[in-house]
Amino acid sequence: MSRTYTHPDVLTVGVRDGWADPETDPTRLDWTTRQAAAAIAFEVVDGRPVNPCENTGIRHGRNELGHWGEALAADAMVTATDSAGGRWLLMVERVDGHGWALPGGFVEPGETPVDAAVRELAEETGLEVPAERWRTSAPRYVPDPRASDEAWMVTVLSRTDLGTYPEPIDFPHVRGADDAACAAWLPAHDYRTLVHCLTSFGAEVFPAHREMLAAALGR
Repeated sequence: MSRTYTHPDVLTVGVRDGWADPETDPTRLDWTTRQAAAAIAFEVVDGRPVNPCENTGIRHGRNELGHWGEALAADAMVTATDSAGGRWLLMVERVDGHGWALPGGFVEPGETPVDAAVRELAEETGLEVPAERWRTSAPRYVPDPRASDEAWMVTVLSRTDLGTYPEPIDFPHVRGADDAACAAWLPAHDYRTLVHCLTSFGAEVFPAHREMLAAALGR
């Protein structure tokens, strides 16, 4: 059933901390400018944005996301290999309880997606990798569990590989910070290996990153 819902945090801490639009009525926003800047085209009907890729069940409102319409994010996919040829992936445990994800976050005004990925990686894990070492993919819609029919996420995936190390213990040291409760290198020969590892300690992949990681790692 379609419903109207905006999480109370959006209109309180979201507005206070700057990650949410203070405007509660989307019909009063400048949609021409927002549509022109969008990474993925979307329609506006009767002054309200329309999710271009899915029906979430929340027809009006922003659910847990702050911005009306598209919010552009950047995600950092960092891999390394051990001496046996095993691939490992750097992931973070989200503080909001939505599982383990790639380091990432919103692209700030005037910032490129790769610069945002570099910044978010450093903020959430302490690892710094120069922008010239990354390969960036095209923007893609992600089925974020916090989205609604009027507020959704699009992300740009940036990838880098740090090469081969004798053992996983020799990988660059990482630590969880900012929006990450924990940061760790996880085995990721393929997507199934990653899921099995997380399941073994009662965790799961962040829903918005599942299809993206399955495509990037292989099934």
